[in-house]
Amino acid sequence: MEFNLLATDTQTKARAGKLSTAHGHIQTPIFMPVGTAATVKGVHQRELKNDINPDIILGNTYHLYLRPGTSIIEQAGGLHQFMGWDRPLLTDSGGYQVYSLSANRKIKEEGVKFKSHIDGSYHVFTPERAIEIQRSIGADIIMAFDECTPYPCDYNYAKNSMERTHRWLTRCMLADRELPQRYDYTQTLFPIVQGSVYNDLREASAHFIAEQEAPGNAIGGLSVGEPAEEMYAMTDAVCAILPQDKPRYLMGVGTPINLLENIALGVDMFDCVLPTRNARNGMLFTAEGTLNIKNKKWENDFSPIDPSGYCFADLEYTKAYVRHLFTVNEMLGKQIATIHNLSFYLWLVREARKHILEGSFGPWKEKMVRQMQVRL
Repeated sequence: MEFNLLATDTQTKARAGKLSTAHGHIQTPIFMPVGTAATVKGVHQRELKNDINPDIILGNTYHLYLRPGTSIIEQAGGLHQFMGWDRPLLTDSGGYQVYSLSANRKIKEEGVKFKSHIDGSYHVFTPERAIEIQRSIGADIIMAFDECTPYPCDYNYAKNSMERTHRWLTRCMLADRELPQRYDYTQTLFPIVQGSVYNDLREASAHFIAEQEAPGNAIGGLSVGEPAEEMYAMTDAVCAILPQDKPRYLMGVGTPINLLENIALGVDMFDCVLPTRNARNGMLFTAEGTLNIKNKKWENDFSPIDPSGYCFADLEYTKAYVRHLFTVNEMLGKQIATIHNLSFYLWLVREARKHILEGSFGPWKEKMVRQMQVRL
């Protein structure tokens, strides 16, 4: 993997760059749609490529490990082949599930023992096992095994968790060096900064991560319930320390406004289930604000979902039609909403990139944030 930093905004810390992988190029800043179980939920790969057109998508190590299992993925020739996706892929390490499965897991220095949410069977993830599983899955970018701390958590818990994550990173990097590549390309390991919302811990973690000189770095443990202002403060502190010439990935973030504010702080990569999950519940994001398509006010509104026209250039579904589909519980409604939201997210980061390259990101970002705060 190679990263070229092409421009930095003069008024903010926003960056535009280019990531090159074995499966293609990634223009940053970028949003990665989440393909948890080898699919972006409700979207055909044809629509994913042609309508949404992301440079990269994300897969979930925990879910893919449980189903279909690494043996099936290996027999298929890796996740790219298994799901029919020929562009870059990134996998998380399962560390977030350590956080989300708090009632069904036990953390020790060796790793994490957890109970499957599917059948109750017990499994153990260690740093070494997380790398081995991601080898089998075969994503271009893989993540170190970490612990995502909850919010709120006390200082000592956050400190102990961060230090364990650092020790796990050392083991991940050793496993990454020793385990042979399983397919005919090289995977790239990103370490993860932790430290909850404590500034000194975040800075200490960022320094430790920077010292590893990895090809790219991630920021984890945010967007877990903390106020947005604390997220931004932690991101700002970390980006001031992480290397300028390496991509920065803020994990699990977030709303369209979160994306723009964190781009302004120097983040290059994002992922989040919010656009797809909210779409299935009828919440649609537009350049003019957010709307609930299930509301009766759209019943006879025959205007496009977003009049800006960036999405569905050849198929402008009206608000009235999409509301009707939700009303009769037709699955096409959720599909249209999902494609719309993901298209909007990709449009947003690409517009951000354009304005960074043109030197006009700051004023454009402020205007967009004001507009997107509106509830239509």
